[in-house]
Amino acid sequence: MSTTGQGPLAGIKVIELAGIGPGPHAALLLADLGADVVRVQRPRQLPGFIERPQWRGRTIVEADLKNPADVAKVLDLVEKADVLLEGFRPGVTERMGLGPDDALARNPRLIYGRMTGWGQYGPMADRAGHDINYISLTGVLNAIGRKGERPVPPLNMVGDFGGGSMFLVTGVLAALVERATSGKGQVIDAAMVDGALALSHFVWGMRGVGLWSDERGENLLDTGMAFYDTYETADGKYMAVGAIEPQFYEQLLAGLGIDPEGLPQQLDPDGQEQLRKLFTEKFKSKTRDEWTAIFEGTDACTTPVLTFTEATQNEHIRAREGLIEIEDVVQHAPAPRFSRTQGGTPTPPPSAATPIEDVWAQ
Repeated sequence: MSTTGQGPLAGIKVIELAGIGPGPHAALLLADLGADVVRVQRPRQLPGFIERPQWRGRTIVEADLKNPADVAKVLDLVEKADVLLEGFRPGVTERMGLGPDDALARNPRLIYGRMTGWGQYGPMADRAGHDINYISLTGVLNAIGRKGERPVPPLNMVGDFGGGSMFLVTGVLAALVERATSGKGQVIDAAMVDGALALSHFVWGMRGVGLWSDERGENLLDTGMAFYDTYETADGKYMAVGAIEPQFYEQLLAGLGIDPEGLPQQLDPDGQEQLRKLFTEKFKSKTRDEWTAIFEGTDACTTPVLTFTEATQNEHIRAREGLIEIEDVVQHAPAPRFSRTQGGTPTPPPSAATPIEDVWAQ
């Protein structure tokens, strides 16, 4: 077993055809939920380096997918699997002899999950790309950044993981539920461009009723409003302010020691620069830790901006045990939490491959 055998997906067998980014992340999430995940990768990739932490909770087998004999061994595994995940460009697994038709012929109950940036069809389906490219065509990248400045990539959270692996996992789980009724597998076309559009539904909705402009930095959630922004403190660090609701905004003003009398209305577009200047001056008067203490225990929706290193010591994250350490690498604990079928701590990534013939042998 590649996992502790605990969790709501205990007993579900998953084959992961090795890739990068969202595919391995989806496999990791399924393993965290208790699935028995077998990663099929090229020989001589172990022990791995930058990608190694993403291999937690797995069994790893080695196969040359250009070798028909090794492909035949993978198809033997397919007969015993519930799910197969792959992240190649459209048509690649078909040419290997591991495409959906080949796999479902061997196992009609198989859920075949395909993870790509552009999807299995469309004018750009066979093009290369990365997170920044997939979200650039959806309007999302254009929306992130300050007024008059260029768009800022949100790391690779929106395309690869938010719009990619999370939607692949959602598709797998939905297909497993449906299979319980139909007894049949199916193919999931998970495209990061689709997922990014789904993640931005709230903004599309605001745009549809005239409450969102294509101009960056002029909207409710893109630093267009002074009460939803970050501010530098006296020690060169930052506070995050999200005091949207009037009752929370009132507490923000109180914490900053600002008399609301005579101020522009909270949502007045013409008053935002005045408010921003006032907030900027106030936050610069104290250190981040001093402001953190002032707003602690309030509903001002004002919190310190922490580095990854600082996050490891955050009281709330520590109380929830949101971070764990595996092979000296700090990383997230399995999420979400379950009241009855909580999984165990993920097993470390393997350092040696398991013979493919030994996997699911019984």
